[in-house]
Amino acid sequence: MSRTVAFSAYGGPEVLEVVETAPDEPGPGAIRVRVRAAGVQPFDALFRGGGAHAYMPATFPQRLGNEFAGVIDAVGEGVTALTVGDEVVGWAMLASYAEHVVVPAGQVVPKPASMPWPEAGVLSASGQTAGTALERLRVGSGDTLLVHAAAGGVGTFAVQIARALGATVIGTASERNHAFLRDLGVIPVAYGDGLAERVRAAAPDGVDAALDAAGTVEALEVSAALVADRTRVGTIAYQPAADRIGVQRLGTERSVDRLAGLTALWEKGDLKVRIQEAIPIEEVARAHRLIETGHTTGKLVLIF
Repeated sequence: MSRTVAFSAYGGPEVLEVVETAPDEPGPGAIRVRVRAAGVQPFDALFRGGGAHAYMPATFPQRLGNEFAGVIDAVGEGVTALTVGDEVVGWAMLASYAEHVVVPAGQVVPKPASMPWPEAGVLSASGQTAGTALERLRVGSGDTLLVHAAAGGVGTFAVQIARALGATVIGTASERNHAFLRDLGVIPVAYGDGLAERVRAAAPDGVDAALDAAGTVEALEVSAALVADRTRVGTIAYQPAADRIGVQRLGTERSVDRLAGLTALWEKGDLKVRIQEAIPIEEVARAHRLIETGHTTGKLVLIF
């Protein structure tokens, strides 16, 4: 049997249950992974609470989770590049909070041997979201990028990928996270009243692009005021004001090439994965309460 997180009605974290299920067998071209760690994202809590119902309704009993790392324990017909025992990082939409996941072989990459399981488990979703966003915003060498919620899950990936691309990065965060951001090569600024003036002081030559991972109206309005080209301002958060202000809504375009790029950055030492807490799967409700505070530093991860 296999432990899986599921819920049978929209609601608060208390609706989440850990249930026992028989693990699925992989079909042709698929693999089964025994999961060691699975990342927790703000979207998971939004989905659980019904906030995504209009465009992505749940099918009850509904599973959760979009990123994982683990060990292959079965392979389907036609899979030759991977074998039982391989350690991998991957993604499985609305299925990763589980002791076993079955995914196409093309949705995983090798886990670096020295990468800790909690870090591997949170790499795929937020890392690929950050990479997609920077690509869509055309961030490159010589740019100055403003990242809102720079110390959060997506923000910590975005600032480091942007730095690796050769950009100067300014990041908004609470004062308690400023030293952390400086360690990542980021110029930190506090959010709140006077944010635009603080960013201008930190970037006297102007801001070329802005990424909102905070989901506040302030973040979008300040970004639009500072960046001349609105096509280079985007948000990954569900914020209705984005359409009124005229900035991009950004999603995730996942691929093994993008994920392999993240593991390569980690192996080079250009990407540090910050884990706020590794939480046993049985405490998944507590993980959701923490992610809903909006004040996590780095990532939360469920472990088996």
